[in-house]
Amino acid sequence: MEEVNNVTEFIFWGLSQNPEVEEVCFVVFSFFYMVILLGNLLIMLTVCSGNLFKSPMYFFLNFLSFVDICYSSVTAPKMIVDLLVKKKTISYVGCMLQLFGVHFFGCTEIFILTVMAYDRYVAICKPLHYMTIMDRERCNKMLLGTWISGFLHSIIQVALVVQLPFCGPNEIDHYFCDVHPVLKLACTDTYIVGVVVTANSGTIALGSFVILLISYTVILISLRKQSSEGRRKALSTCGSHIAVVIIFFGPCTFMYMRPDTTFSEDKMVAIFYTIITPMLNPLIYTLRNAEVKNAMRKLWARKVSWETTGK
Repeated sequence: MEEVNNVTEFIFWGLSQNPEVEEVCFVVFSFFYMVILLGNLLIMLTVCSGNLFKSPMYFFLNFLSFVDICYSSVTAPKMIVDLLVKKKTISYVGCMLQLFGVHFFGCTEIFILTVMAYDRYVAICKPLHYMTIMDRERCNKMLLGTWISGFLHSIIQVALVVQLPFCGPNEIDHYFCDVHPVLKLACTDTYIVGVVVTANSGTIALGSFVILLISYTVILISLRKQSSEGRRKALSTCGSHIAVVIIFFGPCTFMYMRPDTTFSEDKMVAIFYTIITPMLNPLIYTLRNAEVKNAMRKLWARKVSWETTGK
């Protein structure tokens, strides 16, 4: 007999079952989410108003900040609200949309970070041809490619899940809808689906991580030919990129480069790439980048001048 999908909503277990811990988490993650919004909006405002948009590096940084806001907004607001309620529910459609959003923006961020590594490789290893290789048309095509790749990845993930029947338990031991926790609730054998999911997500996460490591290794080796000032500036920029890559790809690889199974630590690991990384990106890129800091000072001076003189 054909199995029927009679589940209309899912129930999250959330981060904790302890009300006192949830109250603390509500304050902490509300603050984190506010930092994500303000920090990334400040980056975008600085890049756009500081005439940095013409530089390919800041062109991609601007969109990385935009993706960070979207990525965290898929899960953080729902998680924060759920910390104040006893029963944490999400509709079936809402769950599928959240799953799509997490993988769409997460995968897009992976590819933007990869493109940013290529940009640094060209800038440091082929400086004389940099503006020719990284012209605006090519940057636009690369950016479009990141969005299309993210969409294709996420639509595959959702297509694998929506065709499964859900007829029994509807409690998810997580704070958002992700593939592995949802697959555990399906009323059918999900081994093949789990293998495809792991191959899809795992290949992207691990493959991109390896490409990034190779790229930055080549860049660091090539720095030996640079002047001391050139090495200092390049290391400052690449250092911030490498920090973001490690913080983001480490947890992602742990989550998706493994068989279809879940661990109790998954929720804490997921916090890193859904909340911590989007929050740290603005701090890392501003604190380690003199050009961004100078643009922010000019933006602040312009604001103070406007408030003082009204012009």
